[in-house]
Amino acid sequence: MPGVMVIAALLEDDEATLCSPDRTYDHGDTCPTPVGWPDVDSVDRISFAGAHVLPANPFLTNRDEAVHEYGVSRETESPLDRPSGVSVGGLHAGEQNVPQPRAGGYEHPPAYGYGTPLPQIGTQATAPAPAPGVPAQPVEHVSRETPVADEDDPPLAMEALRAVQILNPSGEIIMPRPDHPRVICVANQKGGVGKTTTTVNLAVALALHGNRVLVVDLDPQGNASTGLNVPHHAGVPDVYDCLIDNVPLAEVAQQVEGIPNLYCVPATIDLAGAEIELVSVVARESRLARAIAGHPEKFDYVFIDCPPSLGLLTVNALCAAQEVLIPIQCEYYALEGLNQLINNINLVRQHLNPTLDVSTILLTMYDRRTRLADAVEQDVRNHFGAKVLNAVIPRNVRVSEAPSYGQSVMTYDPGSRGATSYFEAALELAMRGVNTGGTA
Repeated sequence: MPGVMVIAALLEDDEATLCSPDRTYDHGDTCPTPVGWPDVDSVDRISFAGAHVLPANPFLTNRDEAVHEYGVSRETESPLDRPSGVSVGGLHAGEQNVPQPRAGGYEHPPAYGYGTPLPQIGTQATAPAPAPGVPAQPVEHVSRETPVADEDDPPLAMEALRAVQILNPSGEIIMPRPDHPRVICVANQKGGVGKTTTTVNLAVALALHGNRVLVVDLDPQGNASTGLNVPHHAGVPDVYDCLIDNVPLAEVAQQVEGIPNLYCVPATIDLAGAEIELVSVVARESRLARAIAGHPEKFDYVFIDCPPSLGLLTVNALCAAQEVLIPIQCEYYALEGLNQLINNINLVRQHLNPTLDVSTILLTMYDRRTRLADAVEQDVRNHFGAKVLNAVIPRNVRVSEAPSYGQSVMTYDPGSRGATSYFEAALELAMRGVNTGGTA
C-alpha cells in the first residue's frame, strides 16, 4: 500500500529529527535531549496488526515478581536494579532502620479464581506450608472461651464481684458493730471537700452490712437529705424543729427507702434561721446533744453532717459528738483552713465537751495524676499519723452522678472505684472502732 508506506517513512523522519541531539532551533540554540521514564522514549510504534511490542527489559519484566517477594511498590526503587551489597546513601541494606525481607519471602493468602473451590465455613483453615529451609513451627490451638491458668479475672467479673460484696444481698454482718453508740461529727469549715458525700456513703456502707445508722443533716442546703432521697421541702418536720421547738428526734427521723437500717433527720431551708434564733436560747450549744440522747432507739452510728462554717450549728454538732471526722481535699486550700478548725475543736473540748477527739482523717478527691495530691497526702499523714485512714477517695464521676438520682454511689454504681473506696473506708472505720474500744 503506497500511501501507508509514505506516512510511515515521514513518521520515522520526524522522530529522527525530534530526538536527534544535533537538532537546533532557527536562532542557532541546540535542542536539549528529551528526558523521560526508562524506555518510554524508545517504545516501538504500533504495528499494523495493532499489537504493542514491549522491550525486553529485566526491570520491567521482573518488577512484579519483586513486589510479591519483597513487598516493594511499583513506584519505589527495585532491589533488582542494583547488585547485592551496593549501598544506598552510604548505608548498606542491613544498616538501615527498615525491616528486611524474610528468608523465603512473605506468605500470601491463596488467590481464588474461577474454578478454585473456596474453603467451607466452619472448617479450620490449613496452615500454609513453610518456606524451603525454614523449620515448621508447631501451631498451638487455644480456645477463646478457655482462660489461661495464670490469667486474671476479666474486669467485668471483678466489678460484679465488688458490687455483690458492697451491696451484701445476703445480709451478712461483715463490718463489726461497736459496743456503744458512736456519734461522729463530719466537719470542715471549707466547702466542697466532700463532707456530705462522705457522710452519705459511709452511712450507707455501714447500714448495708448490719449496722443501725442515723444521719443528722445539719446543713441548711439539705444535700445529705437529697443524697438519701429523703423529702426535705418546706413544711416537712426537720432538725430545726428539734433545735428550736424541742420536738423529739424520733418524730422527725425518716427511714431511708431501700435500706432498712438507715434513718435520716432531714434539713429544710428553715434551718438557715436557726443560727440567729439560737443566740438567745439557754444552753444553745447542747440542744442537739439532748435531742440525740433522748432518742428511744439506740444506733450503732450517728453521723452529723455539718455546714461549711464555724457557727452555732457546727458548735452544736461538736458538743453532741464524741469523735470528729475531717474530710480533707487533696489541695492546698483545704490545708490552709485546717489549723483554725483544729483550734475551734480544742476550744470546744476545753469548755464544752471534754470527750471530743479528732479520731479520723479521710483524704478525698485524690487525683493520682498530679504531684500536688501526693504532696498533700504526705503532709497530712506526717502531721496526723495513724488518724489518717489508709483508704483514699479518688476523683470519680460516679460519685458526682449519684446524688442526681437520689442515691449514694454505693447503690448507684457499687462496682465503681468510688464505691469501692468508700466501702474500704467504712470497713476501716468500723475495725478501728472495735480495736480501740469504740473510738477510732
